[in-house]
Amino acid sequence: MTAAKKARPDRAPAIGRTAWRERLRHFEKRQDEMAATIRQLVEIESPSNNKQAADRLGQLLCAKFEALSGRTHFHRNSQFGDHLRVDFPAAAGKPVLLLGHYDTVYPLGTLASTPCRIENGRLYGPGAFDMKSGIALMLHAIEAFQAGHGGLPRPVKVLLVSDEEVGSESSRPITEALARECAAVLVLEPAAGLRGAVKTSRKGVGEYTLKVQGVSAHAGLDPTKGHSAILELAQQVLILNQLIDLRRGLSMNVGLIQGGTRSNVIAAGASAMIDVRIQSAKQAARVDRKLRSLKPFDQHCSLEISGGINRMPMERTAGVAALYKKAKSIASQIGWRLQEAAVGGGSDGNFTAALGIPTLDGMGGVGDGAHAMHEHIVISELPRRASLLAGMIEIS
Repeated sequence: MTAAKKARPDRAPAIGRTAWRERLRHFEKRQDEMAATIRQLVEIESPSNNKQAADRLGQLLCAKFEALSGRTHFHRNSQFGDHLRVDFPAAAGKPVLLLGHYDTVYPLGTLASTPCRIENGRLYGPGAFDMKSGIALMLHAIEAFQAGHGGLPRPVKVLLVSDEEVGSESSRPITEALARECAAVLVLEPAAGLRGAVKTSRKGVGEYTLKVQGVSAHAGLDPTKGHSAILELAQQVLILNQLIDLRRGLSMNVGLIQGGTRSNVIAAGASAMIDVRIQSAKQAARVDRKLRSLKPFDQHCSLEISGGINRMPMERTAGVAALYKKAKSIASQIGWRLQEAAVGGGSDGNFTAALGIPTLDGMGGVGDGAHAMHEHIVISELPRRASLLAGMIEIS
């Protein structure tokens, strides 16, 4: 691989189109190797809620990064898998952080009914798209530098956490502390759509729980003595629906409702879990205030709201836009018109972007079906995704 010269922040290093195409050919020759790596990672199940299973994959990844001369360190965790940090020192420059997660949403045993397979140029399997293909891209991009360059052109830090799919509560402080040491963050979450767009903005994500306390009574003998928590909750859900403003990027979804004990008992208790998505940081306080100011329709019922915004939005700041320009320029060197996208889902890139660290998300595999049984990646897209990552390591 060819060394990069100093470049303007919005264009690829002046190493020549031929050199960029040589890099692409390097990865094209290793396309099957990259697919094999992804398959190996997919076939080690790593659900967020199974520490023993997740740690098995963490240990394998540790060995793979150590084989590339990475200095590894586990942040031990009693509930989830241990979070893996890898350092690749270099002579000069501020580090770039490659960020991702190795946990999946699939329960242990999913592979038995949904085995990993290759079909029509696609690699299927639980976690292949979100985001074990991104981890494989990290490994192969770093390997290419070590083999053809004698080392990385700048310091690189890797952080792979094990609790991203369940909110990143234990890993967030680690992610934020490490990001503050870096010039930029490249998030190896899946690309947006089959166009392979990178993600320059993500909505913020919150989860709230609304609990209603009513008064129970016999539904047949004393219906007037009861005050239904379920009826009260139903009316509150209609109020929540009125707060939705899709034009401004604000959405709410009541995704889980519980309440009551029997059909012949007026419910004394009911609750709802509410997913909240916001487009801008200023919406966070306003949404929180509105939710906490809800008033009961039935004065014999009481309301309790808990929770909050977990991830602030990843907004398209000047720093994010500058990273996208660099990525777009690198892609153009190999005849690829790289697009950008704004998405509704959150990632750990939300944390780093909220700190003001330039962050580019969606640098991982191209495919479809995240969290679904048809989850897959497009194998033929792997070489140019690896080429893009290698180029961004050099100049981001």
